[in-house]
Amino acid sequence: MSSSAESAVHKPTAGRWWIVVAALLLQFSIGAVYAWSVFGKALAEPTAMNLSTSQASLTFTVTIGMIFIGSYVGGKVQDRTGPRPVALTGGVIYGIGCILASFAVSHDASLLWLLVLGYGVISGFGLGYAYIVPIAMLQKWFPDKRGLITGLAVAGFGFGAVVTAPVAQWLIAMTPTEPNRAFLPLGIGYIVLAVIGASFFRNPPAGYTVPGWTPSVSGRTRDAYKQFTEQEALRTPQWYLLTAILTLNVTVGIALIAQAAASAKDIAGYSVAGAAALVGVLALFNGGGRIFWAWISGFTGRMVAFGLMLGLQGVCLLIVPHASNGVLFFILAAIIYLCYGGGFGTMPATAGDFFGVKHAGAIYGLMIIGWSLGGIIGPPIIAALIGEDKNYVLGYTVIGIIALVSLVVPVITRMPKPETPATAVVVDGAGMPEVD
Repeated sequence: MSSSAESAVHKPTAGRWWIVVAALLLQFSIGAVYAWSVFGKALAEPTAMNLSTSQASLTFTVTIGMIFIGSYVGGKVQDRTGPRPVALTGGVIYGIGCILASFAVSHDASLLWLLVLGYGVISGFGLGYAYIVPIAMLQKWFPDKRGLITGLAVAGFGFGAVVTAPVAQWLIAMTPTEPNRAFLPLGIGYIVLAVIGASFFRNPPAGYTVPGWTPSVSGRTRDAYKQFTEQEALRTPQWYLLTAILTLNVTVGIALIAQAAASAKDIAGYSVAGAAALVGVLALFNGGGRIFWAWISGFTGRMVAFGLMLGLQGVCLLIVPHASNGVLFFILAAIIYLCYGGGFGTMPATAGDFFGVKHAGAIYGLMIIGWSLGGIIGPPIIAALIGEDKNYVLGYTVIGIIALVSLVVPVITRMPKPETPATAVVVDGAGMPEVD
């Protein structure tokens, strides 16, 4: 390779962290979805839309359900066109959906359909369409830090509600009988942030490598970073097992997230403003968990990390309905948020370990169906179990048991077997290549 060619390949390395900053900006805007419980509680007030618990959770359920469709389409388009146009389009669609939801102003459930269409269908699709982009892009820029960087790539999404929750509560307080109006300024803000961040997206140049970094050679062997195609990945049991792990981790964690504000008020005695502030603070743990568990998994192994996430959530969910003390409730909820976010921080790196990064957009885009399934399953189940009589003990006990039973899935999940004589690649104790 000529010196000029080497310069073209290696020069972007120093500036790759600026692309991380841009990715965080995009994720921060679309991650505001995790502040939904603030809106759900406001919309359930008799003076607002007077929605039932199930009706209030419907919009959030549809939003999460649409993420899979958006991420699958976005992942495939990104592999063909590159990350920038996909991220820009997704961010704008997300903001437009929020703006449309601002017109669902009524004092009964008559305009619930418009709320579901705007915030649920349109914003959910845009969210998924944009969400997959930085994950796939940054794995290509950081082959030397895959676990850490995917944690960072989705951390901004988890942090999105940190600011959005209190801002949304402030906006809602201006027109408490018409809380939907808060979606208008928020939607505009989301579009601005998404466009600024996505404008800097790009894939590394062909032949890009990280100077001074090569995969270590030793330990368990397998086909050296075999680059599975989408079709090849779908023919392995590992794809379905990993998707099941993601589904289960989402199901149990999002059950609390969907009811966080109401649970804090009813179980631990938080005020309305205090519950909204709590949701914002808990978003720090959602975002931080994506970095923390991605980092931890490099030491424990990916499957051990997922086992810890599910186990901790199970235990905390069993205790939550009895946590009448505000501090205890916060600690338990923070652990659940930390583990919930950890699933999103760790799974992209795990998928990259198992299937390679060449087709990461399409492969992980398909795996996002686990997110959508969890979002479709978790909130309605917890809403139905809690019911109008607020039976939090029944609701969280059932979800906690589901989390503990789910531990069997990471236990039985193993790396794909090599199809050809393997090149030795260092792996951790749980059979995961050490890429952090």
